[in-house]
Amino acid sequence: MDLPLKRLRGVKIGLVITGSHCTVGEVIPEIKHLIDEGAEIIPIFSYTTDTQDNRFYQVKDLKKTITDLTGHDIINSIVDAEPIGPQKLLDIVVVAPATGNTIAKMANGITDTPALMAIKAHLRNQRPVVIAISTNDALGVNARNIGMLLNMKNIYFVPFRQDNPYEKANSVVACMNLITDTVIHALQGRQIQPLLLGPMVS
Repeated sequence: MDLPLKRLRGVKIGLVITGSHCTVGEVIPEIKHLIDEGAEIIPIFSYTTDTQDNRFYQVKDLKKTITDLTGHDIINSIVDAEPIGPQKLLDIVVVAPATGNTIAKMANGITDTPALMAIKAHLRNQRPVVIAISTNDALGVNARNIGMLLNMKNIYFVPFRQDNPYEKANSVVACMNLITDTVIHALQGRQIQPLLLGPMVS
C-alpha cells in the first residue's frame, strides 16, 4: 500500500511562540502535525515565553516539550535570531500564538525581541510569514495593526474568529488546527479562505 505523500517534506519552518500563554497548549498538537507532514521545525521564543512561568505551564516543561518534539534548541535571543535572514535558514515562519503586542510591533517596524527579529530577518528574503492571532484587543486598538498586516506582502493569516463575543467582544483567536493548511497555501503565495470564521458552536 502506498503511504500518503507528506505535503511539507523538506520544508524548514521557524515556529515563533509568543506570550499568549492560554493558547500555547493548542499549538503543541499542530507542531506535531507539521512534523508528521514532513516539516523540520526550528523553535523560536519571545522573551515572555522564554522566561515567565504561568498558570498554564512552567517554562522548563514547555522548553522540554518543544525541544523533544522538534529535535532543535530554542532560539531565544535577538543575536541568535538575526542570522535567519542573511543565511536564509527558513522557508517559512509561523507565529503561533501571535499576541497583540507582537502584531502591533510587527505593523510598526519594531524589533526588540527574538520573535520579532526572526520575523524581520525572514521577511528580508521575501519569504512567507504565517500569523495565528490570539489577542483580546484584535477588534479594538489592534484592529488597525491587523489591517496593516493583512495588506503587507508575504504575510498570511490563519483563519480566526471571535472566541467569546458576548463577554470579550474585541477578542479574536486563530483556529490553530488550520495552521498546516495555511502554511501549505502560503508557500504557494495564497491566503487560505475563508479568513473570517463564524462563532464556535458549543
